[in-house]
Amino acid sequence: MSKKQHITGVIPARYGSSRFRGKVLAEIAGKPMIQWVYERAKQSKMLDQLFVAVDDISVLKCVEGFGGQAVMTKDNHESGTDRIAETVEHIPTDIIVNIQGDQPLLDPEMIDEAVHPMLEDMSVQMSTLKTKIEEEDYYDPAVVKVVTDAHDFALYFSRSLIPYPRDNVAVEVFEHVGLYAYRKDFLLLISEMPQSYLEKIEMLEQLRVMESGYKIKVIETKSKHAAGVSVDTPDDLARVERLVGEMKLS
Repeated sequence: MSKKQHITGVIPARYGSSRFRGKVLAEIAGKPMIQWVYERAKQSKMLDQLFVAVDDISVLKCVEGFGGQAVMTKDNHESGTDRIAETVEHIPTDIIVNIQGDQPLLDPEMIDEAVHPMLEDMSVQMSTLKTKIEEEDYYDPAVVKVVTDAHDFALYFSRSLIPYPRDNVAVEVFEHVGLYAYRKDFLLLISEMPQSYLEKIEMLEQLRVMESGYKIKVIETKSKHAAGVSVDTPDDLARVERLVGEMKLS
């Protein structure tokens, strides 16, 4: 019997977001957004420990103020992946889960869904999620699409519509849900890779992995709240606050 895999969740929480500075501290129904994410993630059945990777003292104090564990990281990382790699470099663990700090309505079961294929198959180095979307989101570049092969490995991620229905045939389109699980050594490996050609064009760091010849397992989430939960603007924040009231979350 193989040994139990130790699983660590990390929430990268960068204060200086280019589109919405300080959004991780923005209040939703009386609590900062990062607290919403942390408390939702803590409900995962899979995580053995959970950290918030911060780059600003105000976020560090906020996380410690509500009882969370925070790790101060460099403020010049180009991506959340790099920030997470710094956080876990010296932490004994097997699997890392990258939990986005701007998803206050995170369904904790999505964490478990992303981790599951890595426990089932030791050859899987990285996994993520997808969810079916409606036609109104097909041409929105903020909604990242993904197509997969017959074995549920990613073929490509894009801000464009994929697959494209040239002859107006019926098509299923899936949004990529930006929650990742990695084996620790693989995470440290990809954090050392330079930005790739397609990554720079699409501004999607997962393309770095694929351009280097590695595979990403993609699981369709069963969560009903997978799509449209990210907060990138003040308008998104207002929409999420309305959803919180409707869903009666706490």
